[in-house]
Amino acid sequence: MIRVRAVDPSDAATWLHLRRALWPEGSAALHREEIAQFFAGQAPEPLTVLLAEDGGGHPVGFAELSIRPCAEGCHSNRVAYLEGWFVVPRARRHGVGRALIAAAEAWGRSQGCREFASDAEPDNEIGTAVHGALGFSEVGLVRCFRKEL
Repeated sequence: MIRVRAVDPSDAATWLHLRRALWPEGSAALHREEIAQFFAGQAPEPLTVLLAEDGGGHPVGFAELSIRPCAEGCHSNRVAYLEGWFVVPRARRHGVGRALIAAAEAWGRSQGCREFASDAEPDNEIGTAVHGALGFSEVGLVRCFRKEL
C-alpha cells in the first residue's frame, strides 16, 4: 500500500536525500537552502511537495508541484506543473509513480487547474515512457540555448 502526503518540516532530511538522487548536479547546500526556503514560505516554487511512503512508512518517492501561467501544448493560463518527480529504484514498477501522479492531479484540480504538464530531458527514454503510460501526451521537443553577453 502506498500512502502519499504533503511533506512537513520533519521530512527535510528525507526530501533532501530524494532531491539529491533526482538532481545530483545540485550541491547538498543548495538543496538544503531551497528546502529551508520552502518551509519558511519564501520559495516561489515548488508550491507543494508530495511524499510517497510504502506500507512500512518508508519514503519511496516524491513530487514537487507548481502552477505555471503557461506550458508547452497547454491552452489555459493556470497549469499544474510537475517540477520534479522521483521514485527510488527498488520501488519502481509498484505503483508509486502512479500514486504520486494521481495525488498531484488531485492537488492541481483543487487549485483550479484544468491541465497538468511536465517535461523530461530529450534523451530520457524511461521518463518519456512513464509519462505516456500515465496518460501524458507528448506535445513537443524543446531545445534551449544560451549565450553570454
